[in-house]
Amino acid sequence: MKYNIELAVFDLAGTLVEDNNGVRDCLYKAAVDYGLNVTKDEISNHMGTNKIHLYQFLIARTKGNFIDFKNFEVDIDNSTQDEAVKLYDRYTEYMIAYYQENCREIEGATETLKWCKENGIKVATGTGFHKEINSVIMESLGWVKDGLIDYAVDLDMVPEGKGRPAPFMIFKAMEYLNVQNVRNVIKIGDTPADMLEGYNAGCKAVIGVTQGSTPIEVWGKYYHTHVLDTVKELPALIESGKIV
Repeated sequence: MKYNIELAVFDLAGTLVEDNNGVRDCLYKAAVDYGLNVTKDEISNHMGTNKIHLYQFLIARTKGNFIDFKNFEVDIDNSTQDEAVKLYDRYTEYMIAYYQENCREIEGATETLKWCKENGIKVATGTGFHKEINSVIMESLGWVKDGLIDYAVDLDMVPEGKGRPAPFMIFKAMEYLNVQNVRNVIKIGDTPADMLEGYNAGCKAVIGVTQGSTPIEVWGKYYHTHVLDTVKELPALIESGKIV
């Protein structure tokens, strides 16, 4: 059966890849190393973003500069750049070590990717990681090598690393895969940043999963069209005809 979907764009950590708060904890550990006064919840609620920009966002907040998350990639406090890069470099060390030991797919992720490919839907991933970490994940799981992911987009592939909630990683995947109508694109993720990215891009569907790293009580406040327990349920949702 032919579905009116050309491209599915998946988040990685918490959506296709098991997280168990690993990303949050690595971000928090690096922040603590540098004495940044931040809570795990503050980090968790702003996951899925460019991690350097996240540290800039959090550092700015400690200085009294409260930026609306919807403007995360617009109102960047450039005075925090150098400090944020130091935190990010430490975080990267922790995150690569974590994924070298703990990189596992969410149950059913491979089957969902295969189903998409078998049904004529192109597959891309977008992530709040830079190339170093994205490469570790892709090498560990083999999805690109096995032809299950057509394009694995990371922050180093978009201008100025402008990741979610900006829509540019989705547009990058569309350009590379020659998908010309965003109304034929669906976005799947587990954070407020994912929901806003899909909304800002104008996707046909913005689908949240509840078994990710961020509770639905947090990301559910943002625009979304469908809710799934896990990415494993995506084929059934598409087959149901409820994505219109």
